[in-house]
Amino acid sequence: MSSINQNETASFKPSLGLLDATMIVAGSMIGSGIFIVSSEIARSVGSAGWLMAMWILTGVVTLIAALSYGELSGMFPKAGGQYVYLREAYNPFIAFLFGWTQFGVIQTGTIAAVAVAFAKYTAYLWPAVSENNILLDLGWLKITGAQLLAVASVILLTFINTRGVKNGKIIQTVFTITKLASLFGLIIFGLLLGAKAEIWNANWENAWTAQSMSLDSAGQLTTAALGGLALLGAISVSMKGSLFSSDAWNNVTFIAAEIKNPNKNIGRALFLGTLIVTIIYVAANLMYLAVVPFNEIAFAPLDRVGVVAAERIFGGVGPHVIAIMIMISTFGCNNGLILSGARIYYTMAEDKLFFKKAGVLNKYSVPAFGLWVQCIWTCLLCLTGRYGDLLAMVIFGVLVFYILTIAGIFILRKRQPNAPRPYKAFGYPVLPALYIGVAFSLAVLLLVFESNFALAGLGIILIGIPLYFIAKKSS
Repeated sequence: MSSINQNETASFKPSLGLLDATMIVAGSMIGSGIFIVSSEIARSVGSAGWLMAMWILTGVVTLIAALSYGELSGMFPKAGGQYVYLREAYNPFIAFLFGWTQFGVIQTGTIAAVAVAFAKYTAYLWPAVSENNILLDLGWLKITGAQLLAVASVILLTFINTRGVKNGKIIQTVFTITKLASLFGLIIFGLLLGAKAEIWNANWENAWTAQSMSLDSAGQLTTAALGGLALLGAISVSMKGSLFSSDAWNNVTFIAAEIKNPNKNIGRALFLGTLIVTIIYVAANLMYLAVVPFNEIAFAPLDRVGVVAAERIFGGVGPHVIAIMIMISTFGCNNGLILSGARIYYTMAEDKLFFKKAGVLNKYSVPAFGLWVQCIWTCLLCLTGRYGDLLAMVIFGVLVFYILTIAGIFILRKRQPNAPRPYKAFGYPVLPALYIGVAFSLAVLLLVFESNFALAGLGIILIGIPLYFIAKKSS
């Protein structure tokens, strides 16, 4: 077992309570996905029952994973969270691959994707930052107003978080409570003002007919029945989006050293945060089905099903209502992601596997150098990557390391049977094993049906192998 820095909790200031930790879980999970990805899911599986099944299945596996992480967070309440769990269950090599992949695409790619979404919806109110406003065209690279705003938002949040965890905590709590309230408000207004019995009944008429949906060149709807391998492929494409929308709940483990009573509060925050978000996501999709005809969900312009629903609820001001909600949602989401990510690089630096300066805390007791390194790479991804590409690359790497981490519970139970476990994985061994099986199956399906992006994600993980030995040699 590798050593753990004994001065860590003395260096970091444990100033985050259970509410703060829960807001980081929920706030990091909710970005723009709930307003967008239901459209792709609807096209992929073709019916209301299957649409809801995808969101419910996503919620269940996310809750199982979060409850399983509670055991590990109680055993190792240290900065770096999942990185530490992998190091202790396996070895520094596996942990480095996780840390490298987080830096290379998972954390930074997610921040970039969320920042671009923030900019796209800001364009509803400020057209100058539209993705259609091309400011520089070099042929191989186009810089738009949306990309520049995305970069600016990342830089601003990074700067705020270098000034201490208290500033990030305030932003996180305020923005998360605001977006939770606004989402609940949208759902309630939708069910009270926009819901129509004829739409609901029509959407559920053939609830379990699995089919792919597309529009031909003339704009006519074409469908194809799904079964067997084709249905599994549709499920993998669907859950790519729903899992991405439900991801980042593990970020609270990265800041364990700054949470009060982390042995218990991290596990509680993981459960409460993921449960709240799961309820909201399922309720939001039920609202969509009560307000919007299924074909309009499937073929919402630019997949913005939230905008379509808001137009039916609020009329002409609907798109602006959703735009403001997504601006609040994505800004708060990225604050949590930016705040948490640099703690991984801090612990990697402690293990001499990252830039040395990333392991140094500034006068505000935060790893400022790690925050800025994360910021620079994220900004480059904002300028070169697209939302869909980043999403597909991110989710494959995420699944690989979730599988390894939860398998680590079994390893540590055998290797350290008497270690203190303030919280034990719920439903062990059945539920953790079930999660591993579902996640592994989905990862395989992504390799088969989304191979371009999944292989790119796998390639990024594998690039970490020579980087690990270079880091070891230079240390």
